[in-house]
Amino acid sequence: MDSKLLVITGAGLSTASGIGDYRDDEGRWKRMPPVQHQDFMQSLAWRKRYWARSQLGYPAFKRAHPNAGHRVLAAWERQGNVLGLVTQNVDGLHQRAGHASVIDLHGRLDRVVCMTCGDVTRRQDWQDWLEAHNPRVRDWAFEPAPDGDADPREDDYSSVRVPQCGCGGILKPAVVFYGDSVDRMVVERAYAWVDKADAVLVVGSSLMVFSSFRFVRRAHQLNKPIYLINRGKTRADDLVSLKLVGDCTELLTTLDDL
Repeated sequence: MDSKLLVITGAGLSTASGIGDYRDDEGRWKRMPPVQHQDFMQSLAWRKRYWARSQLGYPAFKRAHPNAGHRVLAAWERQGNVLGLVTQNVDGLHQRAGHASVIDLHGRLDRVVCMTCGDVTRRQDWQDWLEAHNPRVRDWAFEPAPDGDADPREDDYSSVRVPQCGCGGILKPAVVFYGDSVDRMVVERAYAWVDKADAVLVVGSSLMVFSSFRFVRRAHQLNKPIYLINRGKTRADDLVSLKLVGDCTELLTTLDDL
């Protein structure tokens, strides 16, 4: 491999690590869309719903480990073939696999930020707080959902206690919720990588969200080759130079062996 790649990854790369994805092979939602930023910020009821479900789903999310696909991309970076990696995922698995140049486009779920004072704290510390203050939630039956969420059978969140910053501000996971915007500085840094790269490789993303699709569109405008690995339909299917359909981890491993 002689080209310097910009890699863009999505949820499909982390499914082999046990973290679910959001969309089916046609790019449609598999379940109800995640919480909206405005709902979380304006409604205590929505924050109770979010934190109760996160209390249930976060432990399994935290236990996830990088898979062979993450390790292949990290190895390509060490070999000098990857300029940088932009991930839509919030799991930090690329960094844990040893990847150095990573833009967490949608943030990191292992951090919590105060929306008033900006203080950033560890999500695990708040998991301990949630467990201590919501013992009833621990006994709820649930199905795991993507990105540390959960689908509990219980639907009464009225008694749930939510964490709050010492300044009195609203605490929110340090991720970009739907309806919110990616920080402009982050976007500009990713655009700079597109401009420097020889080609773009998209792995495990339908690119249905504009936050990542914009970088593929920029590469297309610059006449740079675009390669795509995904199980199903993507928003960029008519822009790519080559598309491989199948399991991301298996295909990356196969490519690495060539």
